[in-house]
Amino acid sequence: MIYKNNITGVILAGGRSTRMGFDKGLIKLNNETFISHIKKAMSPIVNSILLISNHTSHDVFKINRHEDLFPDAGPVGAIYTGLQKSNTAFSLVVSCDVPLITTSILKLLIDREDDSDVIQFQVDSRKMPLVALYRNSCAPIMYEQLKKGERKLQFVLNDLKVRTIELDKKYWKNLTNVNTKEELVKIRNHD
Repeated sequence: MIYKNNITGVILAGGRSTRMGFDKGLIKLNNETFISHIKKAMSPIVNSILLISNHTSHDVFKINRHEDLFPDAGPVGAIYTGLQKSNTAFSLVVSCDVPLITTSILKLLIDREDDSDVIQFQVDSRKMPLVALYRNSCAPIMYEQLKKGERKLQFVLNDLKVRTIELDKKYWKNLTNVNTKEELVKIRNHD
């Protein structure tokens, strides 16, 4: 079992939001931004929280913000940055586009900790490496892949020991990705 003091929360919010057309981290759901929802879900189970973002507008959250160490390297670069900036053995990584995530769901990742480098959820047949627990010791492998120009997370994960947890159907809604205006309307109408 790993304890709170060994886990850093890492919120990924540096994307361009091209499908949405505006910054996803600043979108409000029930009068709170997506980033605030995720911070609230993480806070009870992590030692500290880092925000990986190149957007100075995110400084409003008063979260320790870091810009990507590998610019334009997508989620691989963002996760690597989080692992490098973390001072703990584990990092709980969550992208900013899953605002319905809860503490209890994130705790399922922590409770399943074993010798894997990464523990991720699977919803239906979709694996979710952007809602996952990463062992910080896998940073050197990510670094080597980034140096080779690899930008696809699925390929980087092939070099790591990954455990996938099939999430019960009742939790699927909580892992809904909101990437488009249509998905935003849908999530607001069903909340």
